[in-house]
Amino acid sequence: MTGDAPAGETEAAPATPSLWKLWLSDHRLGVGLIALLSTTAYAAVGLVKLATFRASVFDLVIFDQTVRNYSHFRLPYAPAVGAIHGRGLDYLQLADHFSPAYALLAPFYWVHDGPESLVVAQALLFAAAIPFVWLFTRRVLGTGPAYLVAVAYALSWPVAQAIAFDVHEVMFVPLLTSIMIERYHAGRSLPAFAAMGGLLLVKEDMGLMVIGFALYLFVTGDRFRGVCCAAIGVGGVLLARGALIPMLGGSADDFWAYGHLGPDVPGALLTLLRDPVAAILLPFSDEAKVDTLFLMAWPTLLLCLLSPLSLVALPHVLERMLADRALWWQADFQYNAFTVVILLCAGVDGLARLLRRLRRPDDRPLRLAWAFGACVVAVTLVPRFALDQLYHPDFYRGDQVKVAAAREAVAKVPAGVVVEAANSVGPALSARTTVLLWTGQPHGAPWVVADTARWEFPFGSAEEQAAQVGRLEAEGYRRVFERDGYVVLNRP
Repeated sequence: MTGDAPAGETEAAPATPSLWKLWLSDHRLGVGLIALLSTTAYAAVGLVKLATFRASVFDLVIFDQTVRNYSHFRLPYAPAVGAIHGRGLDYLQLADHFSPAYALLAPFYWVHDGPESLVVAQALLFAAAIPFVWLFTRRVLGTGPAYLVAVAYALSWPVAQAIAFDVHEVMFVPLLTSIMIERYHAGRSLPAFAAMGGLLLVKEDMGLMVIGFALYLFVTGDRFRGVCCAAIGVGGVLLARGALIPMLGGSADDFWAYGHLGPDVPGALLTLLRDPVAAILLPFSDEAKVDTLFLMAWPTLLLCLLSPLSLVALPHVLERMLADRALWWQADFQYNAFTVVILLCAGVDGLARLLRRLRRPDDRPLRLAWAFGACVVAVTLVPRFALDQLYHPDFYRGDQVKVAAAREAVAKVPAGVVVEAANSVGPALSARTTVLLWTGQPHGAPWVVADTARWEFPFGSAEEQAAQVGRLEAEGYRRVFERDGYVVLNRP
């Protein structure tokens, strides 16, 4: 066991090798069934949205272009994001977000070359964390609570919101953090630290999560490795943001969201140090921040706050809550899925620590009661978030008039061309064309698929979109198709 193995004091906890044997024999079917049902549900949400024109160029097409290039052993060009930044169609995805982990998904495109492969891969990766969450909870609280906590993760609202908004690099994080936490707790350092290192390949800011893991190691007595991990985390952030992204053609300023604190990291830190009270209050300065923070902790019945494991999530959470970008604070997108496993495991550990303080002769009913409560909270939150769509028939049908018109519109665009497409239409074209996002700034593509009837990102209104179509026609584009607001334009 590690230096901090609170669960090792739980009477019923068997040795680690026995756990693996139990899972592979007695519990393989049960845990596997939870993972299989979760994968199916997650994939269904993404595939239905894709088929009914509710996915988006930003961000599904960006990563579809990236992984397709990897699958053909090319550099990971992402023309869609390069065009929006005005940096050309040979812009590397790595210069936008440093996420070389996407290369691991290339084999999916050897089976099916299209964004559907990304949706399925994301579903598999999110569900792959379930066995490790189960193992960790089984070791700490027992078998019954392990199943309940595994279900709580599977139904968790951060995962639901992530799978409902296209695909993102966050898909790798629950699996890697669950391996990191569970294997370290089991005394298996090599896979734990390998998973920690893998986080650095997911996104340029994942060094912050490594720093959080270093804090956990330090406060639980594993100080030497804590200091080493802190150095790795700091080095990872500085290398990715300060050197690799600029070297690849990006800018470290693209995602600087702390202008209210200072022009750079030293300036922001100095501002925080000058007024520490304001710095402490800043993560709670907006109602949306408070709501999100509460929602992150509530699925553990707030017991994650009793565990030092929560320190693993702290730097990443502060990165969001100190920023000036309201989208980063919300519960509506993928950002909370970065820390969902960490906080759930912290809740398990927090309960174990609380029970040891209470020193009850038989705490098994309390363990089961907490796990049941965590599962109930997850179930009660389902109607508020994206998994709620799965039991509504209208979700599968979508807007049938819109879907029929959109399918007809994309069929008019020949394969192999560059096309500027409305945000919800682009994913249907991405497998056979080079898709750019249709905006108010033309990029000279010979084909345009516009929508003049419904609002599309990044325009302000449908009227603005119709006006843009008029401007394109004045520049020499001609209409080759029009139905239900969809307009296909071509400039010979």
